[in-house]
Amino acid sequence: MKSKVKTALLIGAALSMGFAGTATAFEPGDWLARVGASYVSPASDNSDIVSVDSATNATFNLGYMMTDVWGLELLAAVPFRHEIDLLNGTKVGSTKQLPPTLSIKYHFMPTEQLQPYVGFGINFTSFSSEKTTGDLEGVNLDLGDSWGLAGQIGFDLLLEDDLFINMDLRYIDIDTKARLDGVSIGKIEVDPWIVGVHFGFRF
Repeated sequence: MKSKVKTALLIGAALSMGFAGTATAFEPGDWLARVGASYVSPASDNSDIVSVDSATNATFNLGYMMTDVWGLELLAAVPFRHEIDLLNGTKVGSTKQLPPTLSIKYHFMPTEQLQPYVGFGINFTSFSSEKTTGDLEGVNLDLGDSWGLAGQIGFDLLLEDDLFINMDLRYIDIDTKARLDGVSIGKIEVDPWIVGVHFGFRF
């Protein structure tokens, strides 16, 4: 995970040095749409029984600038598919999760071409398509929905007035109660770090 974050930050730094400051900064009333992909890396100690693997898929978000520094953002995605393993590495199932997140963001340098920000919000994660295999094949797996807090840091690099590149790093508190054939096996703390790279459009 650390190497992927480092690589993403290096790419962002290289991009930020490659463009001249010609774009107009975001303004109150602007709508911002971002389209790209995100890598989800769950915590390594999900539970005492199983481990949830990482996943990558398309992500989208829609933002609205309330002022020149404060904005709202809604994160959406194509459902992420995660493999589920026993602690010895044996695959025993899979699930999909959809993590819409609503955040409020603060932009530190609203007049600059490179605009870093921090965000804080709330996440709702819905699990679906739970399947079991291997040692658990034929057992019904059920994962409950999750509500939790979310934080992020990132930046927008303005290329033209209505086009920009976005990179961000998020942490989301995702906990789910797991059941096998209706019997509780406890809480799984997914708690992922998420690295996202997006192209953005202002309208």
